[in-house]
Amino acid sequence: MLLAASLLLKGLAIPLLARIAWLDFTTQKISNQNVLLLLCLGLGSLQLLSVQSGSWWDMGLSALAGLLLFVALFPFWAMRKIGAGDVKLMAVVPLLIGGSGLLVFSALLLLFALATALIVKNPFMLPQGAFRLYVQHLDRKGVVPFGVPISLAAICTIAFQLYSNLTVVGGFSV
Repeated sequence: MLLAASLLLKGLAIPLLARIAWLDFTTQKISNQNVLLLLCLGLGSLQLLSVQSGSWWDMGLSALAGLLLFVALFPFWAMRKIGAGDVKLMAVVPLLIGGSGLLVFSALLLLFALATALIVKNPFMLPQGAFRLYVQHLDRKGVVPFGVPISLAAICTIAFQLYSNLTVVGGFSV
């Protein structure tokens, strides 16, 4: 029962992550309110899993990863290479996906970040239209909305976790 509640909290984070990605793409802003909501969903999910398993290892690993990411990315924010919202989002995501999802998240983040940077730096790769014009505008401003690949990687990681735990909760194999 606790696993199902934990998965529900993670599932509720998916539309919020999609909202964060969209707002970062269109406004280059990630609100503290949205990051705080993700933090609450993540901590609630991790706490339920920790109570069920009787081990706080995953929560500790996630908190350590979040702290390390915050400390590692803070200087890049100070040099204006990355936005404050991106730093806060990266610090919260490990608490949302848990320590067991960090490897999958890292691989997906690398893939999506490279694709995002490639598209923003080479907007001519996109078909003609308003989307291409907007990406060209981002390139001229020198802005890369990193909240988009962070959110996409988190969404895919959560979807993978939900799918892989479907057999445990549903009692059937896929």
